[in-house]
Amino acid sequence: MAALIPNITPIRAFEDHEDRVVAVAVFQPQYGSDERMVTGSYDGMLRLWDLKTDVVLKKMEGHRSRVRALAISRDGKWIASGDESGELIVWHANTGELKQTINKTHDGWISSLDFSSDSRMLASGSSDTTTKLWDTSKWQVKYTLNCGGTVRCAQYSPRSDYSYACLAIATDHNIQIYHSYKYTSDDYYGYRYGYGYTPPPPPLPFPTQLMTTISGGFNYSLAWTPDGTRLLSGGNGADPTIREWDSTASYWQQVGDPWKGHFKDIHAISVDSDGTLLASASHDNRVRLWRLSDRRTIAIFKHSGEVNCVTFSANGKHVLSGGVDRKISEWPISEDALPENGSKDGLMKEQAMHQAQGYSDFKVLAMNSTVRNACIAGDWPTAERVLNSNIYNDTNDHTAYANRAFVMARKCDWDQAFRDAIRSVNIQPSLAGHISEGIALCGKKQVMAARISFDLASIFTNRDLKTDHFLFLIKAITLFNANEHQEAIIRIRELAACPSVDSVACCVVEAYLRVQLGNIALDGARYNEALEHFTAAANYADMTQPNIISCSPACFLQLFGWDLKSLWHTANQQQCYALFRTNSYRSALESYQSMMDKIDEDMKADLCAWFAAL
Repeated sequence: MAALIPNITPIRAFEDHEDRVVAVAVFQPQYGSDERMVTGSYDGMLRLWDLKTDVVLKKMEGHRSRVRALAISRDGKWIASGDESGELIVWHANTGELKQTINKTHDGWISSLDFSSDSRMLASGSSDTTTKLWDTSKWQVKYTLNCGGTVRCAQYSPRSDYSYACLAIATDHNIQIYHSYKYTSDDYYGYRYGYGYTPPPPPLPFPTQLMTTISGGFNYSLAWTPDGTRLLSGGNGADPTIREWDSTASYWQQVGDPWKGHFKDIHAISVDSDGTLLASASHDNRVRLWRLSDRRTIAIFKHSGEVNCVTFSANGKHVLSGGVDRKISEWPISEDALPENGSKDGLMKEQAMHQAQGYSDFKVLAMNSTVRNACIAGDWPTAERVLNSNIYNDTNDHTAYANRAFVMARKCDWDQAFRDAIRSVNIQPSLAGHISEGIALCGKKQVMAARISFDLASIFTNRDLKTDHFLFLIKAITLFNANEHQEAIIRIRELAACPSVDSVACCVVEAYLRVQLGNIALDGARYNEALEHFTAAANYADMTQPNIISCSPACFLQLFGWDLKSLWHTANQQQCYALFRTNSYRSALESYQSMMDKIDEDMKADLCAWFAAL
């Protein structure tokens, strides 16, 4: 795919601050219908803007040092802002008037602020290594979390109410996930007051129990998808990628590969209200607009200096970003990214149809076109809606159960995937049913049982050589995903040595898995091992590059979400990076020059910038 040309001309610029802009938020006030924007700056002030007229409604003075963070309560009532001295100020969102100043909230600068979804709690993160949880009815600290490192970002999950609260905190060495005790209103009211009594609101569920820790990374920024099933994190210059985490899995599994494009710190990320697009702001002077369905960059907006903050307009049709240029720039989201009806379904289906056209017509899995395209696009609601309807109309539709198991596996809901797979094979054993069972069992780390399921699946290939080879590759990939790395690579090589095999498919699979092994080695600072894997991946990718899409079964995308279009570029770029880390500078330069000779002209600028940042 050709590289995007950065857009350097915003459609509007909001200029009034006297120093860098580090925070921006868009909201509709509690008492009003006009869309507002509030910005925070190193000049020690906030500004309240009317987005329709570009007018500064209020210069909000009160801080005595640089403003570092701000947040809007979800009900549009309050603005909270924090500065370098650790001071917290609460403002009336409707007017911009100061409500309350809380001195020395923290012993370090306030780096992050976020309100819970019901606006009853506020989290403040600081360089003093703590996150404080506030009761917004009294503006008092109710709990202090000791995070063990500088807090870079704190974000409440979209659901934070009387029954549940979840808080993600990014520090300079990990991501910590806290949650509260879960209880229902009936449990609380019935126990405390007796049924039939009208009690006051239940106690706040401050998230104080450390549920899990995601280790090994310095993350500047976090953002949740609107449904709360995914957490996105943005890394620093050592790992300037966006990573996607599945909150529905008990061990918070990473989803897919890291999103690559930035080459310096990612200061901020924001997800639009539909959960369709993500915007990221970086020290590399760029804002990247990503599509969540396929994790691709679809637009680049370039500032004259580093970018510190980013958000979406309320209607999702514009991106607003600010940084060292002392202004907020407004950027358009193209019609290609956002169809006229603005619907997520329209975007997903359009993108899915485009990708599906390039894949082989070889379809072992009995999916109708709507479900197949939804799986390719990652549009789980559409896939589930169609499959649920099929099951409702025919409770013995074993194919629908198997396909729903595939969808649940893509969502990493392994228990539901296994239940659907078992239901499918109990109704009628089939190839798809046993494959879905094997995938679900591997997801549940029951590898021995998964092997048996794949063996049972082989009974239903009708001794068709192509189907046998397909099943062999699916089994190898699934075992690899269950951390059986060595066995998976051996199985692929054994298949590649067989006569009449699809050699391109084997090369594609091994190249993709080798990239994963290389990334694992990089994370462990085993640079020579990483170089070995990336070199193998690059060699396989070079052999298959002309036919990588047309000759690769669509199941790789449907079942595993593989991004095959960028495989060659990823393998070669990572090989170049590994050469650099092993101090093989001459070889790294040769690798870079070789890539420059083979890519389109409009891709060279991004590659050049990436290499210069090494």
